[in-house]
Amino acid sequence: MNLSDCHNFRDFRKLAKRKLPSPIFNYIDGAADDEITYSRNTSAYDDVDLVPNVLRGVNEIDLSTEIFGKKLDLPIYCAPTAVQRLFHYQGERAVAKAASKFNTLFGISSLSTVSVEEIEKISDSPKMFQFYFHKDRGLNDELLKRARKSNFDVLALTVDTITGGNRERDLRTGFTIPPKLTIQSMIEFGIKPTWFFNYLTSSPFELPHLQNYVKEGTNTVTSIGQYFSTMLDQNMNWKDAEKLNAKWGGHFALKGIMSVEDAKKAIDIGCSAVIVSNHGGRQLDGSRAPFDQLAEIVDAVGDKIDVVCEGGIQRGTHVLKALSLGAKACSGGRMYLYALAAAGQSGVEKALGLIQSELERDMKLMGCANINDLSRENLRFRSFT
Repeated sequence: MNLSDCHNFRDFRKLAKRKLPSPIFNYIDGAADDEITYSRNTSAYDDVDLVPNVLRGVNEIDLSTEIFGKKLDLPIYCAPTAVQRLFHYQGERAVAKAASKFNTLFGISSLSTVSVEEIEKISDSPKMFQFYFHKDRGLNDELLKRARKSNFDVLALTVDTITGGNRERDLRTGFTIPPKLTIQSMIEFGIKPTWFFNYLTSSPFELPHLQNYVKEGTNTVTSIGQYFSTMLDQNMNWKDAEKLNAKWGGHFALKGIMSVEDAKKAIDIGCSAVIVSNHGGRQLDGSRAPFDQLAEIVDAVGDKIDVVCEGGIQRGTHVLKALSLGAKACSGGRMYLYALAAAGQSGVEKALGLIQSELERDMKLMGCANINDLSRENLRFRSFT
């Protein structure tokens, strides 16, 4: 199997599994506890049916949307995810370049393996910096300063990682950042020689935004759960978020909003948008899926603030359903991470190209020439009573 055999999300996942050592694949693929929320993030879309219209004249399709003051040619963007050079030696460089080709937003994590300064040089599309609120206020100020100086368009404060989720797959595989060399891990790396060769011969693994402030994830090994639980400030509150927004002074979003109450508070502190997300099911298992919560959040705040739906998206029809409910845009992580692991920049470009093709085709089949034509009139929720 190679990239030419990949025609959808599941194909990219299958190829990524063949390419990656087991601990690293399962880090991408896994979630919290029994992974019920992880599964529901995608299955939620199956409970809603699309109702198409015909004879609408749909030869030309416009998929563009405007969010954070920027026009995107795709209504879905690459959500910020950590440590991408573990998945492929090109890492965030590949995703940034691919996103630029499609003129969609690219998010980079505080835990990225490529710096904001380098991303600024290689990407001319809109950029989001995903911010973790650390106990170390000097580190927080440095992250803010570097993102602003590198002309990032959006700061997104992640608010659902007040402690680490119980990611049992990582516990079983012994996943750490950077990878810890043990007898078992050496066996795993040895049976994936291409990945291991690229890891050893490419530039040294580092977390450039943290290395001058913390040891975790740089010259010592740690798990993501340990990082969240020990380095992040568990006393973070709404006042902290408001002060951070004021310091940033630009477009500001809260990433990880799941309740109407919190979405309303986001307006009060001056947010540009809320990102409805449960961290890919990797934090609180048993929580609602973003798509399940989307309608009530849009109804409560959608006329005052942009709403993004993030999580579980594997198909163009998932995007159409979220947009029909009132989301301004969608975002996803695994939807491009498997493709990155499978083939680097070429993989991410193919993944984005496939979802663009699906969206264009599905819009025509729906009888909608642009995303403003989508509405709840196009949807029917299945009843299970």
